[in-house]
Amino acid sequence: MPKVLVSDALAAEGLEVLEQAKGLEVVNAPGLSHEELLVAVADIDGLVIRSGTQVTAEVLAAAEKLRVVGRAGIGVDNIDVAAATERGVIVENTPEGNNITTAEHAIALLVSLARHIPQATASMKADKWEKKKFQGIELFHRTLGVVGLGNIGRIVADRARGLGMRVIAADPYTSAEVAAKLEIELVSLDELIERSDAITVHVPRTKETTGLLDADAFARAKDGVFIINAARGGIVDEQALFDALESGKVGGAALDVFVEEPPPADHPLVHHPRVICTPHLGASTGQAQLNVSIAVAEQIRDYLIDGTVRNAINVPSISPELLEQVAPYLKLGEKLGSFQGQLCTSGIDEIEIEYAGEVAELRVAPITIAVLKGLLGRVSEQVNMVNATHIAQQRGIRVVETKTARPQDFASGVTTRLRCSGGSEKLIAGALFNGNQPRIVRVDDFMLEAIPEGSTILIHNQDQPGVVGSVGGCLGEAGLNISRMQLALVPERGEAAMIVNISPVPDDAVMERLRSLPHILSAQLVELS
Repeated sequence: MPKVLVSDALAAEGLEVLEQAKGLEVVNAPGLSHEELLVAVADIDGLVIRSGTQVTAEVLAAAEKLRVVGRAGIGVDNIDVAAATERGVIVENTPEGNNITTAEHAIALLVSLARHIPQATASMKADKWEKKKFQGIELFHRTLGVVGLGNIGRIVADRARGLGMRVIAADPYTSAEVAAKLEIELVSLDELIERSDAITVHVPRTKETTGLLDADAFARAKDGVFIINAARGGIVDEQALFDALESGKVGGAALDVFVEEPPPADHPLVHHPRVICTPHLGASTGQAQLNVSIAVAEQIRDYLIDGTVRNAINVPSISPELLEQVAPYLKLGEKLGSFQGQLCTSGIDEIEIEYAGEVAELRVAPITIAVLKGLLGRVSEQVNMVNATHIAQQRGIRVVETKTARPQDFASGVTTRLRCSGGSEKLIAGALFNGNQPRIVRVDDFMLEAIPEGSTILIHNQDQPGVVGSVGGCLGEAGLNISRMQLALVPERGEAAMIVNISPVPDDAVMERLRSLPHILSAQLVELS
């Protein structure tokens, strides 16, 4: 029975989802120390956390059975995603649960900044009436620059348009057509910085986005620009922001996040008169906390019980609907990869995977990963659907994925071309028969229909009489049973091939006798369990 540890406080409704799931054992133990956590994770299959638990490489190493980590919230800064991926552990978050809440907070910060609401409130509570001191600006017809048009960025843009603002956005992963439908002008980051009256960031903190708004950016911005960060600390360079505030280049900043949280007591931005700040409240509403608690519980439950992957950081998500469509192709892909991996006796330079016909209309990323899992299964015992891509990258294997809507000999087919060190190349193609039965349909130039299972011998021979008989005789003398034999021919070359399914597994001596038979060019054993 899969065991789930909940190591941070989760809403009761989320716990109920896990506890009522048949086939799960749930341990609710929020507030564990690091040492206690190392002990508690030893036998768990799933881990549910919020921002408190630090899932370090040490924790992952101690959790030998761990298959999935679920984060109630969007940020995964407290998870060593690279280490999790290397160990084959899925990392999931819940990005939808707090989208509206975080977007609304960004808008609240923008309005509060424009009208000096926090400062005016503090003044009145100090029994002052400083009406002239807190004269603000209208946001109507001002230009808001939205950096990042993900779920939250789009909501912010929509709400800003409701205030009558002009909205421009920079996002290299959003097309101009999509932006146009949202009634947003898509521009480069440089143009956004130069044109915006206020800039709000809504991107994850990565190596590329750390310091995205730096001293150079502020120098190119409009005088008096507003800066809002309700995403992640570090996207806005804190020292550069302070300097720009001091010089007057930046008119004001609203910050919900900091590089160090909580920030030091003497943090200059916290105490700056033109900065308003909140203690990372973007997702802090009761509804948002309930939403992410239920969402993470459902995701962990569904993965551990039926294999459904949603909102995964390090593996393509597979909904139940998509899983139903691609499941037979996942099996086919793994068989093709395994076949290729066992035939290549030198280093692998590149694997090209071509999807033709009906399969090309599906999300094929999980199938590609299945091919890699099969390909690398003989070189790493730890390879799975999570870390297959990572292991391929580590080994310098180039992965090429292509699609063509034009079917070839079958309505739907998957072709793999493996290029090995030294220049050798191998093509193996597969298809599904009756919708869900994997078949090997091509090996190099040889067309055939073979079931990819069990101990299998691939034989390449000259097209001469008696070869099939001699192969059968050799295997029979060794006490091996032939369950299936598929033959193929390339007449113009005078060459043939056969795929032979046998049991039990032949030893090296039998394989050497096969290779020594007349007219046999090569004989290779593969295991397609």
